[in-house]
Amino acid sequence: MLTIGELASYAGVTVRAVRHYHAKGLLPEPERDHSGYRRYDAGAVVELVRIRTLAEAGVPLARVRELLQADEEEFAAAVADIDKRLGAEIRERQQHRERIARLAAGDSLALPREVVEFLDRLRALGVDERIVQVERDGWIPLAARSPERIPEWMARKREQIADPQIIDFYLTLSKALDRTDDDPRLVELADKLAAYITRTANEQGEFYVDDTDIEPPFAQLLDTHVFDALPPSRRLIELLTKRGWTGWTKLERVNPTRGAAGTR
Repeated sequence: MLTIGELASYAGVTVRAVRHYHAKGLLPEPERDHSGYRRYDAGAVVELVRIRTLAEAGVPLARVRELLQADEEEFAAAVADIDKRLGAEIRERQQHRERIARLAAGDSLALPREVVEFLDRLRALGVDERIVQVERDGWIPLAARSPERIPEWMARKREQIADPQIIDFYLTLSKALDRTDDDPRLVELADKLAAYITRTANEQGEFYVDDTDIEPPFAQLLDTHVFDALPPSRRLIELLTKRGWTGWTKLERVNPTRGAAGTR
């Protein structure tokens, strides 16, 4: 007859594990001897090894009893079911690992690959990091709200930043970030941007210029973030409105102020 320590040693588990299996009702507790100690026979070793083997294979303890009592057909069906569940858990954990890995990638945490590539392209062009960060913060809620449209929007963005005029817009804005509202570069920027938008709208249609289709309050929220993060952008929108366009997140045509060309 074996003590609990000997039983645990022979079965390759800890005494604590034996007591845990007792508490779960998986391993029957023997009667105590006259000295007050539990004594186990060889059958307990066999049963404990079976329990340990199932537990190490990933079988939930709640199902171990079921498997120990199952016939061959029931055992095979139960094992297949457990294997299916484990496969699903492995896939889920792999997805978690991929998400964890993206934590070190900065922008990738909350953005799809296409947007991250666009932001990296802006950096490669020499766009000020403050502008890149504002772009990133705007795309996060847009991607969360309409993930299915990201490929379409990004295809359009790639077309835009291939245009030297848009590149010049970003670079000029980068240089104007630390300037005052009366900086002539903002006027120059508004002229260039208005001309570009108008030309694009005339050639491609206004729907092409802006079809984000988001509610005005949401667009205003995003615009406010831009204005707070990039103060010159507020003045730029004022100048742009005088040239026939308004809105940062959602562009809209408006009636320009008379004599807008050259309006300051």
